Amino acid sequence: EEAGATIGQVVDSIRTLSDFVADISNASLEQSTGIEQVNQAIMQMDDVTQHNAALVEEATAAAQSLLDQAGSLATVVNTFKLSPSRELVLDA
Repeated sequence: EEAGATIGQVVDSIRTLSDFVADISNASLEQSTGIEQVNQAIMQMDDVTQHNAALVEEATAAAQSLLDQAGSLATVVNTFKLSPSRELVLDA
């Protein structure tokens, strides 16, 4: 009878331990899923960052082009002068 009670306690302890192992396994799976989601979010942020960097490069090139064109326009406009009578005179 005492041996039966001891075996019953051992079986109960094994069930409890099995439940703990199952809980740990479930928690590990949830953690793994969470880490995967974070990893995906980081990859998306990296993609957006690279896209933004490309847009900045394009905007910089466009701004430089506008600056060059403005300089050219200023050079062309500076070839014209108004006389005191406000008539247009070409500076040759």
